[in-house]
Amino acid sequence: MLIDLEHDGAMDKRSIDSTPHHNPQTHTHTLMKSVTIQEKSGDNALGLDRRRRANHSRGDSASRIVGEFRTLSIDVTESQQRPTANPAQKAVAAKDIAELEWHNLSVDEVLQRLSVNPKAGLDEQQVKRKLSQFGPNEVKPPKDNQFMKWINYIFGGFGSLLMIASVLCFIAWKPLGQPNPALANLALAVVLLVVNAVQTAFNAWQDYSTGRVMASISGLLPSSVLVLRNSSKAHLPAKELVPGDIIYISLGNKLPADIRFIDVSSDLKMDRSILTGESEPIQASIDVTDDNFLETKNIGLQGTLCVSGSGMGVVIQTGDLTVFGRVAKLSATGAPSLTTLQKEILRFVLVIVALALTIALIVVILWGAWLNKKHKGFINTPTLIIDVVSVCVAFIPEGLPASITISLAVIAKRLAKNKVLCKSLMTVETLGAVNVLCSDKTGTLTENKMTVTNIAVLQDECDIQQGRDRIVSGQDEGNVMAQLAAVMGICNAASFDESTLDQPVSLRLVNGDATDSAILRGAELLRPVAEFISPWTEVFKVNFNSKTKFMLKLCRPASSDSPVRPLPCGPNDVYGSDDLMLMCKGAPDVLLKRCAYINDPAGSSPLPLTEDVLARLTAVQEKWASKGQRVLLLARRMIPRTLISKEYSFDQPEFADFVNQELNQQLTVVGLVGLVDPSRHDIPETVRIMRGAGIRFFMVTGDFALTAVAIAEQCGIVSSSSRLHHMNDLPRARSSDLIERFDPENLDVNPSLVLTGTDLMEMSESQWEQACQYREIVFARTTPEQKLRIVKELQKREYVVGMTGDGVNDAPSLKAADVGIAMGGGSDVAMEAADLILLESFSSIVVAVEYGRLVFDNLRKTCLYLLPAGTFSELMPILLNVLLGLPQILSSLQMIIISVVTDVLPAISMCFEKPEAGLLTRPPRNTKKDHLINWRFLLHAYGFLGIPECLCAMSMAFWYLQKQGFRFSDIVLAYNGLPPQYDPAAFAEAVNRAQSIYFFTLVGMQTGNLLATRTRRLSILQAKPFKWSDENRRNYWTIPAVIVALSFLFFFSYVPFFQHTFLTRGVPIEHILIPFTFAIGLLLLDESRKYLVRRYPRGFLARIAW
Repeated sequence: MLIDLEHDGAMDKRSIDSTPHHNPQTHTHTLMKSVTIQEKSGDNALGLDRRRRANHSRGDSASRIVGEFRTLSIDVTESQQRPTANPAQKAVAAKDIAELEWHNLSVDEVLQRLSVNPKAGLDEQQVKRKLSQFGPNEVKPPKDNQFMKWINYIFGGFGSLLMIASVLCFIAWKPLGQPNPALANLALAVVLLVVNAVQTAFNAWQDYSTGRVMASISGLLPSSVLVLRNSSKAHLPAKELVPGDIIYISLGNKLPADIRFIDVSSDLKMDRSILTGESEPIQASIDVTDDNFLETKNIGLQGTLCVSGSGMGVVIQTGDLTVFGRVAKLSATGAPSLTTLQKEILRFVLVIVALALTIALIVVILWGAWLNKKHKGFINTPTLIIDVVSVCVAFIPEGLPASITISLAVIAKRLAKNKVLCKSLMTVETLGAVNVLCSDKTGTLTENKMTVTNIAVLQDECDIQQGRDRIVSGQDEGNVMAQLAAVMGICNAASFDESTLDQPVSLRLVNGDATDSAILRGAELLRPVAEFISPWTEVFKVNFNSKTKFMLKLCRPASSDSPVRPLPCGPNDVYGSDDLMLMCKGAPDVLLKRCAYINDPAGSSPLPLTEDVLARLTAVQEKWASKGQRVLLLARRMIPRTLISKEYSFDQPEFADFVNQELNQQLTVVGLVGLVDPSRHDIPETVRIMRGAGIRFFMVTGDFALTAVAIAEQCGIVSSSSRLHHMNDLPRARSSDLIERFDPENLDVNPSLVLTGTDLMEMSESQWEQACQYREIVFARTTPEQKLRIVKELQKREYVVGMTGDGVNDAPSLKAADVGIAMGGGSDVAMEAADLILLESFSSIVVAVEYGRLVFDNLRKTCLYLLPAGTFSELMPILLNVLLGLPQILSSLQMIIISVVTDVLPAISMCFEKPEAGLLTRPPRNTKKDHLINWRFLLHAYGFLGIPECLCAMSMAFWYLQKQGFRFSDIVLAYNGLPPQYDPAAFAEAVNRAQSIYFFTLVGMQTGNLLATRTRRLSILQAKPFKWSDENRRNYWTIPAVIVALSFLFFFSYVPFFQHTFLTRGVPIEHILIPFTFAIGLLLLDESRKYLVRRYPRGFLARIAW
């Protein structure tokens, strides 16, 4: 162990697990040097802020899935997630972080301490030893507060109401019920406790099962890292990293462990906002810049993101030993913030509760001010309490919370089967309301599998094979093709996997992005890239990014043995042994501004870049772009050593400015490269379905307008490239009153609109308003900031915006959109910013939209099923009892049984309903108007369903009393003052049986309600819900739920114990069968309504349909 500690400079996993307050730097090998971390009083002892991602307002933090390396901010003060560690623990954690020394050691000392060769990496034996010593690179989640979880299980949702109601029932039994306590009140109190216990068990089970579902989904996220081991590069799962591993960082990567940078490009920047809240990316360095381990720029912390440049680092801490792992132990998960859907549900519940409390208060006031005075003894105090409890408990749809939870979990499972990862369960519902979908092109609409198809020197075009033939046959005049191949191979961030070098070029594995990989393969086909690279040594580089739109490399001769004139030097170049070569690759419109010459395809000296020459070059570029090819320009410049002052160091930050301002000018164009990235085969159909669903589909890309329009036409985003509008077609100062608004019902396609990034910078507010009315838009040549602005402008006009993308440049707009959607093979940065991740096919977004609408539809169906019997029909017996002096025709216990037993399972079965036909032909939900509950919904629930159920149940109950000799005219307004000819005991027994008849009628009619509510517009015959052979229509849970509900009905009515305790009774056979005829009648009534809605879609019934 001592040897391991001396080499690795950290405690192993076993040691840290067995040490209560470990200090990884207390061994003799550690150089002790304090780093001050200011401690604060109160909860935030570390003084480190744990913040949300900037500009991210969606989703609930507790349910978000952030992949295998969960991002945890170090600041540990968030209103939703509060640390619970005591000050002593915090002080120890602060001391641990403060005493880390890796940043103060030189690169050589770090490598020596970790026993790793930077050229070869770790060997297999070292990896095995370190893996057993430190364990896998996984951070254990903080332990849950089990006590608080169970408190939430018991009292969460309606649990607190049930507990209060149970206590009140106990009080109504004793002492208020003395001297003759009613056994029914005790039974009611016990039933409420049992119901709460069942709800608690369900909450615990649902929390456990949902956790398992989300954990399994998170495992689908790709999580690999490029590692140097055994002298070769390989992609490995991030959890297999050990201290000492050499890893490669490139644009879009998220760091899987704490690392010490050992080599960085001049433009390597890390985004630490996820960890520290800093809004600006931090320039990485190999030198220490701060004594504070958390502030120095030569340390990369787990979870931070590479937003530009590239570099190498050595892993210094993994798993629980990372800064994230140390601080994670201090935090415990708190209550999640409410999402939009949860808030809407909460508003609905609050309205129902307010109505219940209002009615209960009215009952109490009427009792105190009138009923108890004028009709003393009709309703005593215990009975009043039971009535109030009945109103409150029966009025609230207790099945709703369970239905919501199950519905979202079911949707998550279904999406996972379709390879769609939802990082927040509530996000899917928002996707169902999206009415504008903006999509990136490369890697999203296209396969991101690029191939070089054409190369050109000025107007001399050829394909790769023809270029190779010229080089091999010696017909390459002036080595212009060889120069082009050299720049393609050298000015490149990709590299071949050494284990596949013996395979054909097309089969070799390449480490790098799609563009660089394609150009590297093209260069290799022209001539072996190793021949170009070996004479040169890289001294400076700038990686490609979406802002600069070019890549640059500055190289010097590798040795004195290098060729006299190594490629890409031209035969006419004056080249000295100390001179350097600058090479560029990037967007033609950007690099041409820096070019002064162009290689002559005839082989003579480079030609001046005159207007005529530029026009010939541009013609080739536009020709390729119009075919959907991505066009890149390659350029070079010979740099005499005398141009670079000796006081400059290649590693100095100032040198980057010098290169950009002085050296990266007067370039010579070497040639053009055309790449093809085929569109995904399923995109046209996906766009067609999205359009049919009322969603406008826009393209937002950084590519040329001609290329973007060509791809958009192939994908169906643009109907015809011959009918295009541009910024000139948008009057700058048109009044908003004169702007024709977008009409989803108008299927006539206006000319498509094409706007460039330059246009966006100059557009007025009126032009933005006009642009947002087009059905088809292509935004080309956009920067990340402009993509963000597009999203904001659309949101400003109250559109619900979905944004898809896979690159680092897409991250800001993915965060800002209402729903950010990333591709599974994209960058870590994009997946971190997104809400949904499409792990395979882009067409799975159709499934996501469909289920987003389905979850909202199913919740509405659940509410619609619960309200008629669970609130309205239970309330009426109490009101008639108080106002008209009638006997309470439904007992309080039966009300509660309906609300918490017989209605719950059928309501939950609604969560398993399949998408209704036509779900993707309806326009998206208007989030400002189409709420979960509106007046149409309440009219249908209470007027169309509630009144018939209540009237039928009431008529059946009083008809039974009439048959028993108790006339309605004698008992109305009687207030227990029965005529002398009536036997009170016989009347009480008849009322008990009438209550059960009302109970049977309601539950039976709810069967008709269930079948009617399963579809909104379609007939039950069209939907065919019982066609078991059709996977897309059947619902296995409906019939079992009805059977179980009816079983409970008979169980509570016929078991002698309940008859004695709850005063329930069996009912005559006709009162068992007649309710089902009522149910059929209710179903037929709703079928007639649906038929008229379908037959007259603009008629009165259609306008008031729910």
